[in-house]
Amino acid sequence: MKLIVGLGNPGRKYEGTRHNVGFDVVSLLARRGGAGGVKKTFQGETTDITVGGERTMLLWPHTFMNRSGSSVVEARDFYKLTNADLLVICDDLNLPLGKLRLRAKGSAGGQKGLADIIRCAGGDEFARLRVGIGSPSDTHPDMDAADFVLGKFPKSEQTEMELAFQHAADAAELWVREGVAAAMNRYNGRD
Repeated sequence: MKLIVGLGNPGRKYEGTRHNVGFDVVSLLARRGGAGGVKKTFQGETTDITVGGERTMLLWPHTFMNRSGSSVVEARDFYKLTNADLLVICDDLNLPLGKLRLRAKGSAGGQKGLADIIRCAGGDEFARLRVGIGSPSDTHPDMDAADFVLGKFPKSEQTEMELAFQHAADAAELWVREGVAAAMNRYNGRD
């Protein structure tokens, strides 16, 4: 079994924001996989799909971004998974808009949701798929980073982000089927 976690913040006011791209990609995976109902569990919402014959649990933590670790570890431990069975999908304002970066392990790189998961999981040896949301310096040099990530994508960026979500979902499915190395080779640096 695999566990794919999309990071974001719960509630209507955060829907469609840059910070919720993890939620958006996991929601796309759920639709693609014909997921049944969503259950409230593990301090979030879960559903499961089958990818390449493997049961795959999808998790949307509702602990808010900066406290995602407790939800993730609760789900991981319940199913007796290892960190190698975990993929976390999140936003990254250090990557250009729509660019993907998949890693098998590594630092949080300033992403506070990842930092909390690393702290709670007892290490950084889990896959993470970062989806580039651009930087405020690209379009709004005077905007605070927190305001930027909690803002919605303007119409001019929505088509590019929809394509990025498709590619991120493809990368996550390949991670389940063939592993992190295959997914990294195919999707890192892809335009």
